[in-house]
Amino acid sequence: MRVLLVEDDAAIADGLARALRAEHFAVDVASNGEDGGHLGATELYDAAVLDLGLPKRDGLSVLRDWRAAGRDLPVLILTARDGWSEKVEGFKAGADDYVVKPFRVEEVVMRLRALVRRAAGHAAARVTCGPLTFDAQLGTFELNGLPLKLTAFEWRVLSALMLRREVVIERADLIERVYEGDADVDSNSIEVIIGRLRRKIGAEMIETVRGRGYRLTADGSR
Repeated sequence: MRVLLVEDDAAIADGLARALRAEHFAVDVASNGEDGGHLGATELYDAAVLDLGLPKRDGLSVLRDWRAAGRDLPVLILTARDGWSEKVEGFKAGADDYVVKPFRVEEVVMRLRALVRRAAGHAAARVTCGPLTFDAQLGTFELNGLPLKLTAFEWRVLSALMLRREVVIERADLIERVYEGDADVDSNSIEVIIGRLRRKIGAEMIETVRGRGYRLTADGSR
C-alpha cells in the first residue's frame, strides 16, 4: 500500500511517516499544498493523509481539485481544526475520514487501513483466498491458519494482490504501489518479490498473465 502524506509540520510528518513505514506502507511526503496536489494528481496512491493548513495551497482546495479531476483515492484529513463546520466543509470537498490533532498514530494507521479496504470493495476486515487470509484491519496474513511472515515489500505486493484477488493487476501498477517515489527500482524487482511469495504461499496461487501482470487466485490452491 502506498500513501501520500501532505503535512507541513516536519515533526508530525517525520513521525507519522516512520510509523506508517513500520507498518509496511510505502510513504511519499509533501510539505506544501502545491507539491502535494501535484503528486496526488499524477501518481498512484492507495490513500492520502491531507492537512488543511498548508503553505502555498490549502488542503481543501487541493482536495477539491483532485475530486474535480476524477481522482477517487481515499483521503483522510488530518488537522488541528476541530470545529463541526470545518469537518462539514472537509466532507463536502470529498474527504472520506477526519482525524483531529493531537492524534494517536495507531488511530491513523487503523483508519487508513479501513479506507483502503473499503475502497477495494471489502466491507469485512478479513479477506480470504483459498488457504490465505488477510486481516486488512490488523495488517496480518495467515496461511492455513498459521501466521505468515513477510518482508515489507512482500507484504505490499501480497496485500495489493489480496485486496484485488482474482483480478489481474498490471505490473506497472504493482511497482507504483510497492515503491516510494524516490526509490531506485530495479527492472526485475517485482519478479523477484513474486518469486519469494510463490515459495511462501504456493507457486500456483499467483498466476502470471503474460504481457500484463499478476493475479492471485484460489483456483491454484485446489
